[in-house]
Amino acid sequence: MRHLNLAQDVEVSAIALGTMFFGSTVDESTSFTILDRYLERGGNFLDTANCYQFWEKDGRGDESETLLGRWFRERGTRDSVILATKVGARPDGDPKDFPNNAEGLSEKVIRAQIDESLRRLGTDHVDLYYAHIEDRRTPLEEQVGAFAKVVADGKVRLLGVSNHPAWRIERARQICQANGWPAYTVIQQRHSYLRPKPDADLGAQLPVTPELQDYVRSTPELRLIAYSPLLGGAYSGRADKPLTEAYQTVDTQRRLDALHEVAKETGATANQVVLAWMLHSDPVVIPLIGASSVTQLDEALDAADLKLTEDQMRRLNEAGE
Repeated sequence: MRHLNLAQDVEVSAIALGTMFFGSTVDESTSFTILDRYLERGGNFLDTANCYQFWEKDGRGDESETLLGRWFRERGTRDSVILATKVGARPDGDPKDFPNNAEGLSEKVIRAQIDESLRRLGTDHVDLYYAHIEDRRTPLEEQVGAFAKVVADGKVRLLGVSNHPAWRIERARQICQANGWPAYTVIQQRHSYLRPKPDADLGAQLPVTPELQDYVRSTPELRLIAYSPLLGGAYSGRADKPLTEAYQTVDTQRRLDALHEVAKETGATANQVVLAWMLHSDPVVIPLIGASSVTQLDEALDAADLKLTEDQMRRLNEAGE
């Protein structure tokens, strides 16, 4: 698999693997098999969080990080991957009260939770640490100052931000520049080929906007990562994987028609064309995929080698405009 520069000469595979479901809805044996296969195929970019999956029955939010820690120990693979985790979206109390009781991004939370994540993961550092969701209760200067401290402590290499609007990201980066602190260099947002309604309620999840794309395109040190790129299997056409109401827009059918046309031309699946479209976009977007089987994983990883022509990209981009 080809690799891309993430930041500061850190090279990552063109497709990242999300481990949200590992240790909960995907059992340990299957999770280990998928992780082994991902490395075998040349993947090296793993993504988790300190809250996956608190919303499942009996979930605590420890499951994904804890499983990865066991996999690292059993396989000796920690040094083979670029490891990302997140802070800020773990419930403080009853999960039913989320997101009103999200832990937030205070200095106290950030400094305590990085230690908890490192303990669960069985490592002395993570390569990328994200501010998971917005926290407008805590001053931005406190937030980015706390992230700077965990970098200075050697517990974190790079900083990222997720589910934040472009203006908040830029304001945080300006504070960092003024204080000589390390700034966010990776942005992870919800993004797919189909576009949600502008007023869709996605909870704490923020989709990529044209403004954010322009911001990243104009800022070479930033890298954009897309979560939920395949919309939970909706591109498969399966009756049990329908598009949610948020994606029932006026241009959805025209974009699906263009997608299936390009898939037929290339001999690829619709899922693969979506992922390849991201990797051919300007700015380039690194897809963050999930998989519950090796078959799903292999289909997605094959997209890294799928070539789309300029004409195919034009048709995909202009559909529904």
